Amino acid sequence: MTSVDTEAVRVSALAAGRSSRLPGWFVILWRNRKCRIGLIMLAAFVVVAALAPVIAPYGPRVDEFAASTGPSGAHWLGTTARGEDVFSQLVYGARTSLVVGLVAGLLTTVIAVAVGLTAGYLQGVVDDVLSFFINLGLVIPVLPLMIVLAGYAPVKGLGLIIIVITVTGWAYGARIKRAQIITLRTRDYITAAKFAGDSTARIIAFEIVPNMISLIVVGFMGSALGAIGAEAGLAFLGLGDPQTTSWGTMLNQASLGGALTTGQWAWLVAPGLVLALLITSFTLINFGIDALSNPHLRED
Repeated sequence: MTSVDTEAVRVSALAAGRSSRLPGWFVILWRNRKCRIGLIMLAAFVVVAALAPVIAPYGPRVDEFAASTGPSGAHWLGTTARGEDVFSQLVYGARTSLVVGLVAGLLTTVIAVAVGLTAGYLQGVVDDVLSFFINLGLVIPVLPLMIVLAGYAPVKGLGLIIIVITVTGWAYGARIKRAQIITLRTRDYITAAKFAGDSTARIIAFEIVPNMISLIVVGFMGSALGAIGAEAGLAFLGLGDPQTTSWGTMLNQASLGGALTTGQWAWLVAPGLVLALLITSFTLINFGIDALSNPHLRED
């Protein structure tokens, strides 16, 4: 978007929020039906994660129950092969997915923005060097690299998973932001800022970044989605932290525990279903973000 487009978005947001005490941008998001559903879904997951000790009837590692039982009044989704309550693990697993999505998505976005802005604005030798690393990150197969890094790392833990996801996931976002900055750096208002004597840091911070907010937010949502899916995938393959309860580790344990052969469908289906619902919530919110930056997509 140009500076004119950004000003139009700001004015529209102010007008939308004038009749209420809510921020204008939130009113625009809330008016979009798909985004509204996504926000409600995401809020529900956040509440479940925050109140996990209150909602879950047992601890995620309590294994004092009968093993491999079906759903019952005491255990709504049955128990695992080790005698753990499946519903309690499902509730606590929301914490892991949200933390990984937020932290890894934020770190990936910060790196992508920093590299993309630097390469696109400075160009020359700096652009050549950074573009080499961006292209290198794009051509290397991500999944095998993630498996190698997670499998052969000397330490295990959620922090390692976040680092692995960040290291392997920043290149695509950096390439998109580099392309956007190349189109923005030749605009008239950027040229005027240069002639006015503004420093490079000020031009980037006050002239370029505000015109890329929607792109940055969409990039964050995509990175968070990828991080949630990557953590679940690594955990399902047995490369996650065995001491961390997540939906991916639940799927891994269900597979190893023979959930299919013993008919424990709830143990196998529940973590996959909530994982799909969480990813769907982020996807629906993206419709609202598109509407925020493009007035033609807004709903009355």
